[in-house]
This record gives sequence, structure tokens and C-alpha cells, in this order.
Amino acid sequence: MNQFEHLKEEDCGEQEMKNSNESDGGSVNNNNNNIRHKMVSPGAGEHPLQYNYTFWYSRRTPSRPANTQSYEQNIRQMGTVASVEQFWKFYSHLVRPGDLTGHSDFHLFKEGIKPMWEDDANKNGGKWIIRLRKGLASRFWENIILAMLGEQFMVGEEICGVVVSIRFQEDILSIWNKTANDQVTTSRIRDTLRRVLNLPPNTIMEYKTHNDSLKDNSSFRNTKIAL
Repeated sequence: MNQFEHLKEEDCGEQEMKNSNESDGGSVNNNNNNIRHKMVSPGAGEHPLQYNYTFWYSRRTPSRPANTQSYEQNIRQMGTVASVEQFWKFYSHLVRPGDLTGHSDFHLFKEGIKPMWEDDANKNGGKWIIRLRKGLASRFWENIILAMLGEQFMVGEEICGVVVSIRFQEDILSIWNKTANDQVTTSRIRDTLRRVLNLPPNTIMEYKTHNDSLKDNSSFRNTKIAL
């Protein structure tokens, strides 16, 4: 049992989520595009994360063509956490992905990195993609974020963030890394994903560079298949 599981019950009780004006909780910011906000730090006696992480939410109408400007307008920064305790307090008040409807996404990224292909930290990277049947998103989302916050991937600073994408016929889990052409790193991320998510050996995993996504304006089409 890691420190996240150990502290979960203790720190995600009935206390309401603190807002950004308080000094000892995660910072909440509803400004869509402004990533600058009050610096968040662990409270006294809390267990610090190796990096601060920011939650984002996005939703769009599928019939409308996606572009960088519309995407940036639709993505909302929800809050930043700096400790295990702040994470569980914040997370316990979030809707679970399986309860979302329509074309919705939750993102959890290192503070300072926007969940956009064009961000400086992402532009040379890519993402592993796992397609899920309906009903699995909430459990897999929690498992992948605990693995990321718990530094289980062991690839230095390569991990940028994770996304769960709710769609009409399937849900999609993805993890973004900085360097798409580093095959050793991408392979290690893939193998760690299989382990922490307890994926069957025949699970199809897909990889797509953000550069390719920019070219075809698509997150999940024209991917490279890996078994």
C-alpha cells in the first residue's frame, strides 16, 4: 500500500474543498486560460508530491470542428495540489469520469504544463492511448493518476500528465510524455501502464506523437498500434 492509499480515508472526509484564498489547501482557479495563480505548497505536516499537479476539465460539442483556439477556450483549470492530502481532498469532490456525459475530458498535468499539443513541454512528445469499454473509466483513471503521482513510471521528468476522455461509445485513457522519439522511455511507460492497470497481455495500446496530432487535427485517429 503506497502513501496515497494509506492517507485516502483519513484525508477525503466531509470537509469542503478549500478555495484559493486559503493558505493550506489546493488552489482553485476558474480562469480558463490564465495559468498564473497563487503558488501552492504543502501544508504543515503534509506529505509533499514530487511535483505540483493541476486538474483541468474540457467539454465540447462533437459536431463543431475542433481547432486550437476553440479548444483553449473550452478547457478550464480547476485547481492545483501540492501534497497527498491536498490531492485526496480535491479528488474526493470531483465527479467520477464514469458519471460524465457527452464529449468530456479530465486532465491532470504537472503545474505549468497546459494539456495542449502546442505547449513547450508537450510539442516534441506524444501519448500512449488505451481504449476502454464503458464502465471502466473511473477505476482506470484513479489507478493511472495514483501511479503518476506516486512516481511509479521511473522515467525522470518525462511524464507530463494523464487524460481520461469520455466519448459516446467508448472511453479513452492517455498518458503524455515529453520525448516521442525516445523509444526506451516510451517502452518503459507502456510496460508500466500494463502493470499498474493490470492489463491483459493482448491489450492493444496505441501511440501518437503530438506533431502528428497537429497535422491531422486529431487526438485518437491514425495512431501506431503496439501489442
